[in-house]
Amino acid sequence: MKNKLQLLFLLFFSCSLSFAQDKTALKEEALRDAKITSEATLKMDFKTVLKHTHPSVIKLMGGEEQALNLVETTFESINAQGIVFEKADVISVSDVVFEQDEYRCLVEGYNQMKMPGMRIKSKSHLLGFYNAQEKFWYFIEAEKMNNQTVAETLFPGFETNMEIPNDTMESEEIED
Repeated sequence: MKNKLQLLFLLFFSCSLSFAQDKTALKEEALRDAKITSEATLKMDFKTVLKHTHPSVIKLMGGEEQALNLVETTFESINAQGIVFEKADVISVSDVVFEQDEYRCLVEGYNQMKMPGMRIKSKSHLLGFYNAQEKFWYFIEAEKMNNQTVAETLFPGFETNMEIPNDTMESEEIED
């Protein structure tokens, strides 16, 4: 009897350890994919950005081709106004949680843009969703999920125990 209890404990312990290692690996992959997406934004590699954008967002934008056109047009407009992305850094990734049959995390980012006479600095968060079949992470702007209508449109029945922070932004005047 004692041996059976020890065996059960060992099985439980090894399963728990394996689950913790899986979450650590997933967190590292989330960091990797968030950095890939961030770098792609700075390089204006919008196909890579859209690859890591959650399919629900792509669908809402009218499909992949329309999403790509919209993002390209938006950035062309931004550039025409003299706005330049100076930084898009990934600061940290939260612990990975398993909710509603999927792995999720929050990614904290720092963005900096320069426009004529002004610099904008912001701290924002992405909500990551792990695609277990493709073995990479999708992201959406986390703050959007604080709006119940948007959350329900993108993910009907969406629930989370994660605290989704609001983005922060500050600006400063600069001399060109």
